[in-house]
Amino acid sequence: MSKITPDFLKQKKFEHKIITCLTAYDAPIASLIDAAGIDIVLVGDSVGNAVLGYENTLPVTLADMTHHLKAVRRAVKTSLLVCDMPLSSFSSEEAAINDAISLFKAGAEAVKIEGVSHLRAIKELSNKGIPVMGHLGFTPQSDGSPSVKGKTGEGFAELIRCAALLENAGVFAIVLELVERTAAQKLTGSVSVPTIGIGSGPHCDGQVLVINDVVGLTLGKVPKFAKQYADIKEVISSAVKKYKEEVENLKYPL
Repeated sequence: MSKITPDFLKQKKFEHKIITCLTAYDAPIASLIDAAGIDIVLVGDSVGNAVLGYENTLPVTLADMTHHLKAVRRAVKTSLLVCDMPLSSFSSEEAAINDAISLFKAGAEAVKIEGVSHLRAIKELSNKGIPVMGHLGFTPQSDGSPSVKGKTGEGFAELIRCAALLENAGVFAIVLELVERTAAQKLTGSVSVPTIGIGSGPHCDGQVLVINDVVGLTLGKVPKFAKQYADIKEVISSAVKKYKEEVENLKYPL
């Protein structure tokens, strides 16, 4: 299979082919996702609550993202590897640009930036050849509690305005998180770049989920929009209990 690129994803939108995306935070999981033919592997700042035990993404640092990015980089061969920019990267536009370059050098093939507060950074990174993915709707780094966006005419108009700003700044795709499904459908039709939905209905150009939610390893509450396809938690728990039993009863090692 050919290497996935931002241009390939734009072509998929043009051809009305659905884009697939999953998060990954380590090499073993990333290798499985890549081998399955998923278009985009996202090293999300969701590593904070999915892996590191934080309540949310806010405490995640550039060092955290770089550590997990490098692990995933060693496993991904075909998927497009995108890395989230953590909140700590946005003390200034210059800091954001420098941190994005750092992630690019560490193996990211693109970075993701939430909202429209850093358009200059997006433009400059795009001009430097570093692809940027945008993120609208619920933006965990700034919004607090999750809520659906675009339910009112005013809310929808704001989403359309922001999407146009991101497209003009040079993003190659836009994540739509918790956007009302009709609004997400209309927004998807209003931009030439792909939209990747999460909790935003079936009419985006693609979908993304957190891998922990997909395989049943979620710490805490599972989002309503997530679908669990396997129960790895039960498999691991059963294996650990079996190991404990065999060691205590001198059945392992033989």
